[in-house]
Amino acid sequence: MTDKNEKHKKSMEKQKEKVDSRIEEASIEKGVVILLTGNGKGKSSSAFGMVLRAMGYGHKIGVVQFIKGAQLSGEEIFIRDLVTQNKYPEITFYQMGTGFTWNTQDRTSDIEAAERTWAEVVPLLQDESYDLVVLDELTYMIAYKYLDEQMILDAIANRPPNQSVIVTGRGGGSALQELADTVSEVKDIKHAFKAGVKARQGVDY
Repeated sequence: MTDKNEKHKKSMEKQKEKVDSRIEEASIEKGVVILLTGNGKGKSSSAFGMVLRAMGYGHKIGVVQFIKGAQLSGEEIFIRDLVTQNKYPEITFYQMGTGFTWNTQDRTSDIEAAERTWAEVVPLLQDESYDLVVLDELTYMIAYKYLDEQMILDAIANRPPNQSVIVTGRGGGSALQELADTVSEVKDIKHAFKAGVKARQGVDY
């Protein structure tokens, strides 16, 4: 037991040295672009987890959801309640409101909705008072060519230096991945829906 404890202690000491060294090297102060992609469940959930984290520090936050919005989500209910009751006034929330593209089946209408929604995004990406901007499901707007890719990349790249942006959705293209400071992929290994389990309130929406 003594040998195991000693080995564990030495291993943790080495790990601590590596972590401390990396923290010491990370001296650049700037906002970051985070891309949460992949075919698995949890990309938007992760983004909203970071929204809660930012709220804990009193940060000003903008959240814009593309695609979602035809059905009320727990996030929308919660955030709208905060805003309505003035519990957290430092947050802006907007949803495209059309639902999924396979529901609308109208490309022209979807493009118009995407353009209206993007018009809500632009002021956020130009306002240095916003600490965090979440662009949920934005990648689909690029994949379906509803919005100009270069326009999106330029707007994100030219945002205020200390503003962080989170983009979620499958794919998004190599240019967006190149622009992002952090890219995380959520992999689909197993999903209850494929086994016939209904989407659950408070878990899936």
